[in-house]
Amino acid sequence: QVQLVESGGGLVQPGGSLNLSCTAVGIVYTIDTQGWYRQAPGKQRELVAGVGGSVVKYGDPVKGRATISRDNAKNTVYLEINSMKPEDTAIYSCFASVRAGREPIGTHWGQGIQVTVSS
Repeated sequence: QVQLVESGGGLVQPGGSLNLSCTAVGIVYTIDTQGWYRQAPGKQRELVAGVGGSVVKYGDPVKGRATISRDNAKNTVYLEINSMKPEDTAIYSCFASVRAGREPIGTHWGQGIQVTVSS
């Protein structure tokens, strides 16, 4: 059974840093893209950051403040966001899109981590 094990998050001070990690366990296919989305109350879900091969994409709200990296051997992706703002408060969910050869299989999701930016 596939699981995305997320860690980090919680309460972050304004101006502080957020560190999240996500490990895919039980994956039998190739992970194509792995990263994070977030959803704040009353807002649509939005991409935070994703990495697939040499391609890295950041959502506009975190560009210049976020760094995502991936350890393929560990099926783990790491996210750091600096200069956190109250508007970064959201539930952050890890995702992993998998394929078999060149055939897309689907996307797995983590349960989500609450991140609250407040003093």
